Amino acid sequence: MDRISALRNIENALSDFESGEDELRETQRRVLTVLQTYATEFEAERDLSVYRACGDERAMGITVVAESKTEATERVAELLDDETVEFDIKDVNSR
Repeated sequence: MDRISALRNIENALSDFESGEDELRETQRRVLTVLQTYATEFEAERDLSVYRACGDERAMGITVVAESKTEATERVAELLDDETVEFDIKDVNSR
């Protein structure tokens, strides 16, 4: 999915919310799906993967795109800006 398609899909989700066709939970689901699709296809020529943090409640669900598990761990730690948070990183693409 390219950037223009992602923005168009998000705009459609917001329009449906504003018109009352969808409620907030459905709008959130649609926007998150667009973002996840965009992120997994983002710069596909580089060897990027999607990683999700799990563990401490503050880290749970934080998702980043990175070239390695180490880089993903560093990016999540930077986002949290709290060295006391303990978390693990899972490669979302690995099953």
